[in-house]
Amino acid sequence: QVQLVESGGGLVQPGGSLRLSCVAPRSVFSIYAMGWYRQAPGKQRELVATFTRDDRTNYTDSVKGRFTISRDSAKLTVDLQMNNLKSEDTAVYYCYADPPIASVRGYWGQGTQVTVSS
Repeated sequence: QVQLVESGGGLVQPGGSLRLSCVAPRSVFSIYAMGWYRQAPGKQRELVATFTRDDRTNYTDSVKGRFTISRDSAKLTVDLQMNNLKSEDTAVYYCYADPPIASVRGYWGQGTQVTVSS
C-alpha cells in the first residue's frame, strides 16, 4: 500500500505563510513526478504546483511568485512553501504522485486543510 503523508496545514491570517510537506516512499519518489493540488469547497480539484516529468516546475497562475515547490531526495519529501497567502487559497491541499507512464496509477495523499482567514 503506497502512502503519501502530508503535513503542515493550518489556520493563517491573510499575508501569512505556511509550508506543506509530503513524504513519499522511495519507490514512488524516485520515478514519479510529484506535485500539489488543492480543492476548495464547491470547486473542482486543481493543480497548484508540480514537478514535470522532464524535471521542470509548473505553477498555476494564481500562485506564481507566492508559492514555491521544492524536493529533498534524501528525505523523500516534496514541500510547498506558501507566502502572502490570500483567502482564496483556502482549500484542502493534496500531494500527488504522477506516474511515469499512463498505464500506471497515480497516488494521492489524504489531504491537509489550509485556511486563510482573519
